[in-house]
Amino acid sequence: MGRKIASHYALIGTELRRNIVVEVDASRTIIDIKEVERLDSEPSVEFFPGILIPGMVNLHCHLELSYLRGQIAEGTGFAGFARSIGAVRNNFTTDQRLRAASAADSTMWEEGVEAVLDISNDELTMGIKEQSHIEYTTLFELFGLGCNSIEEHQAMASRHAASSITPHSTYSLQDQIFKQACKANNSTISLHLLESDDESQLYEGAGTLASWYERMGWECDFLHYGTPSSRVADSIDSHRDVVLVHGCKATERDIALLSNHFSGRVTWTLCPESNRYISGIKPPVELFRRTKANIALGSDSLASARSLSLIDNMRLMDNVPLEELLSYATINGAKALGKQDYLGEIATGKRPGLVVIEGADLHNLRLTEESRSRRIL
Repeated sequence: MGRKIASHYALIGTELRRNIVVEVDASRTIIDIKEVERLDSEPSVEFFPGILIPGMVNLHCHLELSYLRGQIAEGTGFAGFARSIGAVRNNFTTDQRLRAASAADSTMWEEGVEAVLDISNDELTMGIKEQSHIEYTTLFELFGLGCNSIEEHQAMASRHAASSITPHSTYSLQDQIFKQACKANNSTISLHLLESDDESQLYEGAGTLASWYERMGWECDFLHYGTPSSRVADSIDSHRDVVLVHGCKATERDIALLSNHFSGRVTWTLCPESNRYISGIKPPVELFRRTKANIALGSDSLASARSLSLIDNMRLMDNVPLEELLSYATINGAKALGKQDYLGEIATGKRPGLVVIEGADLHNLRLTEESRSRRIL
């Protein structure tokens, strides 16, 4: 049975418009969008106070780390966070990990997440994702300077639909394995990039990452690239689509270098709540906006965030117009995954799911501390 749904505002394209009625059929496909003079004059319309948006796309998540919620102190810094994960991750049973991941998946769905680009190190949560209402794309992530083969990760990906492999970052894999992982990826390449000063300083032989590696006796064979962004451009074919996560220390040169190199789509995925939690660093949103970069949103993991809510992440970027923020969480993420034909936008023929944002300041069109998202269908 179809439904007619309306709210105070609806995100149509990149505009927030009033007096919009969205009609969907039993398969959740949008069959009509119309502007009416008065919503109360329309028969059989369900009205939801707030802002109507399409289902959201979380473009960077580690669902498998949900069991670490509250286990790592805030403000440890980048290297401290990495060490802390290694110290606590073996303290939990398989059942605890699965229950935490299942709860996080359910919460994301209820809050209106329609699709997720999820980063995994193993197959533990694949059953949850494959049974979820959410449409997951899984990338099995190669990590570790001692990693010398992609075969295990390729085998995991081969056992699951909508899965591939990807490198973790420009600081955690030796040269040959990094290139092999990118070449073997048959989906979107996603990697952590320029999250902190430590990453760039490593290429100069300085910073806490360099000191940590030296203490551990680990050597890097990739420092000749000079910078993390140069390594990406020199190692990944130009036609590929890439998702670059965090970008807190990206410069205009980095953005231009990568934009000029790739003919495929480059999406900078921001996770401001995770950055706040780990280091207090803010992503350079205005720089990305000024350079017309493609911006999307991710939640990162519950190891490094108070929640997986994309609304919470948007709230940390309150200097950006709300329409634009909403596009980061919807159509931009869908385009990064190549799913814009049916997700990310309230448009006829699409089936993006419908979500209402409640508790927003509708007079000034901004989010408040009370703003929450809730799935309608």
